[in-house]
Amino acid sequence: MTVADSLPRCIALRIALAARRLPDTSSGRLLSILLTALGEPLTEDKLNSLTVKDLKMAADGALQEVDGALLRQALSDLKGENEVDEAAEIPQPQPYREGDIPHSIRVACASNGGERLDGHFGSCARFLIYQVSATETRLIAVRSASNVARLSIDHSADRVALIADCDLLCVLSIGGPAAARVVNSGIHPIKRAWPGQAQPVLDELQAVLAGDPPPWLARIIGRASTVQSPTVEVEEAS
Repeated sequence: MTVADSLPRCIALRIALAARRLPDTSSGRLLSILLTALGEPLTEDKLNSLTVKDLKMAADGALQEVDGALLRQALSDLKGENEVDEAAEIPQPQPYREGDIPHSIRVACASNGGERLDGHFGSCARFLIYQVSATETRLIAVRSASNVARLSIDHSADRVALIADCDLLCVLSIGGPAAARVVNSGIHPIKRAWPGQAQPVLDELQAVLAGDPPPWLARIIGRASTVQSPTVEVEEAS
């Protein structure tokens, strides 16, 4: 029996939740870091004593480039502060048929809970799929990414396939190779600087669509753009 097999269910769930916060970090990799930091057996008391500094030291440089806010959120997950009924948090999409919302774009948001934009492309639990026009926003699908393989960088191809029909991808973060794959698939990635509800980002997109969208966006919605206006005020992924 491996260490992972012997973990109490509550601790295994906390590790899985925390791993989703961290770019390119599988549950197995995070477990290894925690064992280095805390030793066996892993207990709730040990996790409650953990600090961000402990995580970074045990990771031997692997987490040095991770945003501090993401590390603090992952630490909260490990301490059980964010425990929720994930099934109850999955939003219900509305009925949609192609063409229901004219001059609209399809947007995928990387999410870990509720209608939030709070996920990393390579580790989020699901993608929320919205159809967005200048006058309407509709959640049309929720696509689980939990079973997508994370054994190598090529797992990004499977995640891209989940959102292949989308025009935009909104994420907290995305690695360079994955971003290149997304762009090559004809999807425009946009990074949000902090986690939060998806709706404010969708509202920003609506405002752009209602105004004079940049040429690349105007082409998607089938409208001519005479003047290039500022793009949505979120950081584009590079």
